[in-house]
Amino acid sequence: MLTQVDLTMDCADPDRLAAFWKAAVGYVDEPPPPPFSSREEWLASFDEEPDGMGGAWLRHPSGVAPRLCLLQVPESKVAKNRLHLDLRVSGEGPAEVKWGRVLCEVQRLTVAGGTVLARVEGHHVVMADPEGNEFCVA
Repeated sequence: MLTQVDLTMDCADPDRLAAFWKAAVGYVDEPPPPPFSSREEWLASFDEEPDGMGGAWLRHPSGVAPRLCLLQVPESKVAKNRLHLDLRVSGEGPAEVKWGRVLCEVQRLTVAGGTVLARVEGHHVVMADPEGNEFCVA
């Protein structure tokens, strides 16, 4: 039986990417699973030696959204994402007011380290996180 859905991204620098996504979506660091006091202690508990690659585990503060797992891998990103996140800006009102909210969010995410890749005027903006993973703000 399914108990939750995690979104997992490969990355080169999990700490840097975690800082961006925490700023982007308001997630927090997920504590290690009980009874462990740290992620390092948890990883050391496996029979096989971990491959030395790091990771970051983030969750929504109230647990209402999928967990985000950022796993360090040795290879770099080479192609467009097959799956991407859509960050929806809340609020009601006329189209121009909603579009203004989208543009404000895009500006905030740019300051946090994101890059604008494309803009579909009045609808959404395609962005990339600091490691080039695409996402949309709408």
